[in-house]
Amino acid sequence: MSDAFESHYGSPNESPGFQLWRVSNLWQRQIRKALQPFELTHVQYAILTVTAWLSDRDEPMTQAEIARLAGTDEMMTSQVVRALEARGLLSRERHRQDFRAFQILVTDAGREMAESALKCVESTDEAFFTKLGDESPYLTYLLSRLSETE
Repeated sequence: MSDAFESHYGSPNESPGFQLWRVSNLWQRQIRKALQPFELTHVQYAILTVTAWLSDRDEPMTQAEIARLAGTDEMMTSQVVRALEARGLLSRERHRQDFRAFQILVTDAGREMAESALKCVESTDEAFFTKLGDESPYLTYLLSRLSETE
């Protein structure tokens, strides 16, 4: 028989990485269910809502900016933008200052869908994280610290 399986933890439940993975899977299942009526994947939702949020600024936004804020790579962002463009939710036009780049614009239909989906996702988040009560802002703080390491 082989040697005992070695770990720093007595069980998987003691591992923060394992717990994060489990909770992330539970949460993502709830988000997928919430987004089904909109026929949006989670990444499509993220890119659509980030674009809608950024569209309130006067500056044109590029796919690179959207990718940075959404936490996606530029190639995936490009594919998602094209899919959302095909559905009439986003549009692309030449950037005003850099003619090599495209600026991404949210359409009226895209803004409407982003607003509706956001309400649904925020409601889902509220229900999911309600178990934490007053500790929810602390979780958000800790997750923000972890995301800063990238």
